[in-house]
Amino acid sequence: MSQIKVQSLNNLKRIRARLRREGKSVVFTNGCFDLIHGGHIHLFKKAKSSGDVLIVALNTDASIRKLKGPARPVFPLKERFEVLSAIEDVDYLTSFAEETPQKIIGAILPDVLVKGGDWKVDQVVGRKEVEAAGGRVVIVPFLKGRSSTTIIKKILKNFS
Repeated sequence: MSQIKVQSLNNLKRIRARLRREGKSVVFTNGCFDLIHGGHIHLFKKAKSSGDVLIVALNTDASIRKLKGPARPVFPLKERFEVLSAIEDVDYLTSFAEETPQKIIGAILPDVLVKGGDWKVDQVVGRKEVEAAGGRVVIVPFLKGRSSTTIIKKILKNFS
């Protein structure tokens, strides 16, 4: 796992300040990223193409259980960090235990806030803060059938 990519919120705030001074645009997205698939890679590529540096925040294991139920996550946070660290388009990783990434978004105020197509712009957490700071929200179209839940259901159907 790349220790350089995985950062605390305090470190990300310092990194963000440096990037701002350098005139680089920061893109942010978040999610469980529990079972990495082509839909996630599509999201990361589109997100990265919206700016210079991509920060990805992952839900902790406990927050995924609250959102998705006791059978999730499939992979623990440490392993999800390891997998995402290997993805070239991802520059920095962090995690959050809260229900939403509101605290992280408010702290770093990315230039671009990216979510998958299963979200509507007015539902995106942090939208108001990002737009008030001059940033924008980008919704990346959802790829049909490419969700962790759909993949898990297919596996269970085909192998049970």
